[in-house]
Amino acid sequence: MLQVRNLKAGYIRGAPVLKGLDLDLVRGDCIALMGRNGMGKTTFVKALMGVLPQISGSVRFLGQEMVPLPPYQISNAGIAYVPQGREIFPDFTVEQNLTMGRLGKPKQREESFDFVYEYFPILAERHKQLGGTMSGGQQQQLAIARALVGRPDLLLLDEPSEGIQPSIVQEMAAILRRIVEQEKMTVIVVEQNLELVRRLAHHIRFIENGLIKSEVAVDEINKNPVMIGRYLSV
Repeated sequence: MLQVRNLKAGYIRGAPVLKGLDLDLVRGDCIALMGRNGMGKTTFVKALMGVLPQISGSVRFLGQEMVPLPPYQISNAGIAYVPQGREIFPDFTVEQNLTMGRLGKPKQREESFDFVYEYFPILAERHKQLGGTMSGGQQQQLAIARALVGRPDLLLLDEPSEGIQPSIVQEMAAILRRIVEQEKMTVIVVEQNLELVRRLAHHIRFIENGLIKSEVAVDEINKNPVMIGRYLSV
């Protein structure tokens, strides 16, 4: 489904953060991208969305090359991105935020929001509430739901647990796992919270200095304390 080859990306010409990263992802998989701060996790998902000024290499998604495309075409090709910090529209209602997730996607224009409301019932209850007046956890649910209304094939989540209390993180992980299973969704989640990763992901890819260095199944992570220490300890 996704083949990344020799991906180099960064913010300043001649100073790449990603230094030739390779990655393969099959449909229906859910992987966590983990590593210490500054290793290239967020840069990677931003590169997939085409929002960085310096990108080279190959990103083939469903057989189509993505690297030369602008972000809106990448989105319309079936990749959705929930950025770190959520970035909802605070002065728009829940319903208006969800409507923004359908821009450029005429096939979904007439579809109701019922399917995302089933996963996130609090959004149905508060569909007329301004996004900026909601709690951090509710805003995160709104950001995810806004990405889902476009019916993407690949969902990119950047630090979804950031700033959210642990009980809400557990609830959100369960909802996301249900979405993965029921919607046959393929997911890449950038996350530091190992508990959320255990509940959501199938595999973990560890990134270090702009390259994927190791991979482990989530079920095997407790047997690899050395790996956790190498890639996650400060």
